[in-house]
Amino acid sequence: MGFILIIIGIILLVKCADLFVDGCSNVAKALGIPSFIIGLTIVAFGTSVPELAVSTTASFKGINDISLGNVVGSNICNLLLVLGVSGLGGCLTTKKKFLTRDFIYAIFSSVVLFIMSFSFFTNGGKRGVINKTDGLILLCFLGIYLYALIIDAIKTAKIKEKRTKFKIKDLLYIFLGLIGIIMGGKLVVNSAVYIAETLNISQNIIALTIIAIGTSLPELVTSVVAAKKNEADIAIGNVVGSNIFNVFFILGLSSSISPIYFGVDSFQDIIIMLVASIEVYLLTLINSSIGHKKSIILLISYAMYLTYIFMR
Repeated sequence: MGFILIIIGIILLVKCADLFVDGCSNVAKALGIPSFIIGLTIVAFGTSVPELAVSTTASFKGINDISLGNVVGSNICNLLLVLGVSGLGGCLTTKKKFLTRDFIYAIFSSVVLFIMSFSFFTNGGKRGVINKTDGLILLCFLGIYLYALIIDAIKTAKIKEKRTKFKIKDLLYIFLGLIGIIMGGKLVVNSAVYIAETLNISQNIIALTIIAIGTSLPELVTSVVAAKKNEADIAIGNVVGSNIFNVFFILGLSSSISPIYFGVDSFQDIIIMLVASIEVYLLTLINSSIGHKKSIILLISYAMYLTYIFMR
């Protein structure tokens, strides 16, 4: 029953995230907000809503393993599984500017989290903490990144947006989407805790596997569809943008609500996330693309990661 409930919760998160994004996007267009701003904010936020709901819910309840593990696990899943599957459908190519700015910032987000996790050593290797001050710093880094994106977009794009007709149903989508996201987040967290207690499994493992893969479904679907439509920039950009958002916004907000305490396993996972970010960057740097062979390397890496966390 616990597994059934967690699946229901994930489906609720994904479906309601779609409703929420559609509603927000339509309202923004009705108000004449430029489409590129919608893409940089609402779409980026939308694909990370499941992670946001799970991590903030866990943070309010003081369940640190799920709060941190969900973000780190989702980021690793995005880099190795989502890009791996997307690359099998066709060669994912990207622009050099993306590699020199956005991807570097994604690696930077992992580096920042790694530096913050060094409190693990200052506490004698027993317990680390990402406190409220760290959370505010993470949120500031997100603000800097979004500001840079918007300024760049304004310089390179001529914006002539036509307003669409305002519809009441879009407000209903936003309202129902938010309710469903909150309910789905609580269902996933409560079910995960129940499964961990019943099977005597670490909550960290549940967060890194079932919850991480489940909450990464929006990124997976978006990237696979984009790859099939030869929209490689969207496929890769969706993953990189989501990872930046996950660390700087979701962890920033979660740790601002309640300090996130973690142990050696979580510290190791943060290192693996950083290594995975560098691995994908180096692979993409070759010919500025991810093809069939590189995708297989990423999928093998993810299989090795799953094997490692279950063995430990």
